[in-house]
Amino acid sequence: MNKADFIKHIKSELTCNEDEAKKLIDSFTKCLTSALTKEEEVLIIGFGRFSKTHVKARDGRNPKTGKTIKIDSYNQVKFKPGQILKDAVNNK
Repeated sequence: MNKADFIKHIKSELTCNEDEAKKLIDSFTKCLTSALTKEEEVLIIGFGRFSKTHVKARDGRNPKTGKTIKIDSYNQVKFKPGQILKDAVNNK
């Protein structure tokens, strides 16, 4: 499902117009991004938890040449699914 499909789904689910559905999705992603930027976790009970972790710099290897390369440190978004989502995916 891409963003356009998601907008159509929200539009039909909430019986709203396409602009309102798009604003809802954009607002959610903006809020999620803002919270993670501020080092906050986002917990949606039953769905899951979004959090930010820091990955340290390390040495890696170019698989094509075998040469050692330096991989810079970076921040990574983690998602841990909630029990309701896990059960739904596993047909429980």
